[in-house]
Amino acid sequence: MPSAPDRPAPSTPARRSISQFAPSERIDGTFAISNAQLGRTKQDKAFLKCLISDKSGQLPARMWSIDPEYFKRLPTDGFVWLEGETQPYQGELQLIIQNIEAVEPTPEMMRELIPCSARDPEEMFRELTAVLGTLAHPAARALAGIYLADEQLMDAFKRCPAAKSMHHAYLGGLLEHTLGLLNLANVACPLYPKISRDVVMLGLFLHDLGKTRELVYDRTFSYSDRGELIGHIVEGTIMLHDKAQQVMRATGQRLPRNLVLVLQHIILSHHGVPEFGAAKIPMSPEAILVSMLDNLDAKMFMALNAARPDRAVSDAGDQTGEALRGNFTEKQWALDTKLFRPDPLAD
Repeated sequence: MPSAPDRPAPSTPARRSISQFAPSERIDGTFAISNAQLGRTKQDKAFLKCLISDKSGQLPARMWSIDPEYFKRLPTDGFVWLEGETQPYQGELQLIIQNIEAVEPTPEMMRELIPCSARDPEEMFRELTAVLGTLAHPAARALAGIYLADEQLMDAFKRCPAAKSMHHAYLGGLLEHTLGLLNLANVACPLYPKISRDVVMLGLFLHDLGKTRELVYDRTFSYSDRGELIGHIVEGTIMLHDKAQQVMRATGQRLPRNLVLVLQHIILSHHGVPEFGAAKIPMSPEAILVSMLDNLDAKMFMALNAARPDRAVSDAGDQTGEALRGNFTEKQWALDTKLFRPDPLAD
């Protein structure tokens, strides 16, 4: 495979972000690469398929001819310099790569490559702390306080993405997702007076905290060894056991007999069904509500991000943009459907 030509250093300020890409545009620059795989064409030729991204978005990419030995020198998840051309495909843009090689981006470039929440994490954390301050039962407040006092854990919570991909997959995404769930619960719980609001709010706060140990997010997003071997669901239940012991030692507050048991069940069951990773199906009213709110927020994020993204799919003019976009997205595999794009009330 030919080596890449001379090019500007990765920190060159003129690089175009993915959100600015238009159809049939020549591209070169440094990007994050994820899920790099070696595929085979019908003619049994090796090709590269991957996702490329920066903080503004991501695109599917293909390189239709690549030496398998050269592929081994590329990161599965990491950073690459590449050049290629954008191309419309099934209503979306994709990138056809001509040259690619692994690179180590500068710290300045890293800030352009890693997506992050549009909201300030400290502001979101203050809101979350205020919501947890409304817990009524002293044991619930004490347990939340033990978590909030763990500065190392909370620093990770403020930075961690909610997922490697799928939903809220950016720095601060886990905090944003959790705060959104607490706000949803504030609306939903009064509709069901018999439900334990404290248990629901605590369950939502704790349900994904294991992701702070499951995911690696100081470079591209990937899974830690603990993430691969244990996962955030089991990690969260282990963490809860340890924190419950700390409550007794630090405050002398006795936790109600079933509180930790039910919260551990919420963590173990919040994915709803075993096919999606749940260790148990939800078996209490609070566990059912936590699971359904979590599913609601994740799926609405994915649906709106696909059907009504912040940026247009094309910057090349209304006629080209409409032709490229059409009325439907490509199939969203996490939702098992394609989505209708237009606003039903628009003229």
